[in-house]
Amino acid sequence: MQAILLAGGLGTRLKSVVNDRPKPLAPICGKPFMEYVIRELKGRGIDEVIFAVGYKGSMVEEYFGSGEAFGIRASYAYEETLLGTAGAIRNASRFMTGDAVFVLNADTFYRIDYQRLSRLKEERGLDMALVLRQVPDISRYGEAVLQDSMLTAFNEKTSEARPGTINGGVYLLTKTLIDQIPEGKVSLENDMIPRWLREGRAIGGFVNDGYFIDIGIPEDYYQFIDDVEKGVIAW
Repeated sequence: MQAILLAGGLGTRLKSVVNDRPKPLAPICGKPFMEYVIRELKGRGIDEVIFAVGYKGSMVEEYFGSGEAFGIRASYAYEETLLGTAGAIRNASRFMTGDAVFVLNADTFYRIDYQRLSRLKEERGLDMALVLRQVPDISRYGEAVLQDSMLTAFNEKTSEARPGTINGGVYLLTKTLIDQIPEGKVSLENDMIPRWLREGRAIGGFVNDGYFIDIGIPEDYYQFIDDVEKGVIAW
């Protein structure tokens, strides 16, 4: 299986503690954060990774190289200007070898069953499958809603503090859908998914309760270090 790993962001919120490298390379107990992500992907059956890189992307390629040392095949899609999440996916899609690809953020560790996402896509004939997660307060995010495994609302803003489901940031996208992304800077979350929903595209998913952390802020970065030291995350 093949995945695009979005690693091109500037990581401005983490610069106070990590300012000499891309955020996904933030050091965690002697290893870059992204190595934990790669090891997790490999353990879940993903053995080809397309690194979508920008800011100091050569550091990513220098570390992972061909990917052989990590049990994967690696390729690198550089962006000369910031392309946004959808633009980065389009740019990286030239390295796709199949008709669909997983997409996830390189600064997020999320433990999910990728095979389950593949099965759902095939069983329901989806153009796109995605993972949601349950949170105690959706007012901090945009709510995403599934009905009978089909997405009916996405990034819906609310000021009501209540439990609900939000975007988990893991996707399975068909090449046909990716080819519809316009050139330039485009957001998957704010531009393309809402547009595809309006167009009636078949988008579905499931809610996953696996371990999740986004190291975008110092507090969560230090939390992940603590979890690794305690053995919560290991390979």
